[in-house]
Amino acid sequence: MPVAVYVLGLSVFALGTSEFMLSGLLPPIAEDMGVTIPQAGLLISAFAIGMVIGAPLLAVATLRLPRRTTLLALISLFGLGQVAGALAPSYELLFASRIVSALACAGFWAVGAAVAIAMVERNQRARAMAVMIGGLSIANVLGVPAGAFLGEQFGWRSAFWSVGAASAVALVGILALIPRIPLPAERPTLSRELRIYRDPQVWLAVGITALAAGGVFCAFSYLSPLLTEVAGLDSGRVPWILGLFGVGALVGTTVGGRVADGHLFGVMLWGIFASTVFLAALALLASVAVAAVALSFLLGFSAFFTAPALNARMFNVAGAAPTLAGATTTAAFNLGNTGGPWLGGAVIDAGRGFAATAWAGGAMTLVALALTALALRRHSPGPRTRVITTNLPAPQTPAGLTSPERN
Repeated sequence: MPVAVYVLGLSVFALGTSEFMLSGLLPPIAEDMGVTIPQAGLLISAFAIGMVIGAPLLAVATLRLPRRTTLLALISLFGLGQVAGALAPSYELLFASRIVSALACAGFWAVGAAVAIAMVERNQRARAMAVMIGGLSIANVLGVPAGAFLGEQFGWRSAFWSVGAASAVALVGILALIPRIPLPAERPTLSRELRIYRDPQVWLAVGITALAAGGVFCAFSYLSPLLTEVAGLDSGRVPWILGLFGVGALVGTTVGGRVADGHLFGVMLWGIFASTVFLAALALLASVAVAAVALSFLLGFSAFFTAPALNARMFNVAGAAPTLAGATTTAAFNLGNTGGPWLGGAVIDAGRGFAATAWAGGAMTLVALALTALALRRHSPGPRTRVITTNLPAPQTPAGLTSPERN
């Protein structure tokens, strides 16, 4: 495996840490910026909105650009977004910096996947993609709790500075180790790929993905204040519990990716059902510290156990349009990451308390479960094909887009 692929994995580690680290930083950001915690939670939605917009847009816009140069430009823009966030004197500027960072993140995923595929032999492509996705998993295990720890010890701005520094290291690695990649000989036809949106199963897949992801992140986005103010835990323990969520995510991704190949709908149904049960349990047992900690791990497991199957389902129903299939999956996940925190914030603003975000999230996953059952009922299996359990297009595709928050 070329060292350059691991450089891409390091880059994804920085991207993923930035995307999710705010879950452990909401209270200090809210206090420093003079906003409510639900308003601070909208910063998570801002990043997700940028991903929703940037994923399909940049997946198409960067197809003819030099790969290495594009990666350098995008990781630089991402790093500058982190610096702008660290220096932001107001909530509005911090909000804007999150959107800019998200656009760069979406574009980097689009180009980085194609570059990783181009640098390895055909029989190593899945392994190369696993390195990139592994960067996201490690971000959940180490980066997110490390961000919360830095925020606790040195202020929330230190977490942004740290991600900016990781971006600078990734920039040097890309500049030194990633070779120039020839542009693809044939560009996908956009008009042909847009036809996938005529298929109701594509929209069912979008709805299921958005609701399943949004339900979990409706509660996860406010897990830090729930643990301290409802469960009564010391704020110093929050980074470790967020890390436990990341461990559950890493285990869930591994197990779900193996099982989804032969039991796609089974993984979707049982995984989303498990998330619904765990969210209801969190709402009922939020004041019990041991239960809240255990459920943090279980929610990470169930959410990421389902993610490979959700990605595979989109590629199954939109296989004729691999470029937009990957972008649509990314957009769907981040649509959920936008709606979930927004709904959780609305519940808190209504005076329902932090534990009620789990009830709201459970309602979202319950609807996702119903849509999954509907998709299964309308499913018409054709000739048996191997399910793609990563969120990547077929290997011969010149450009694809993965989904970080969700594998």
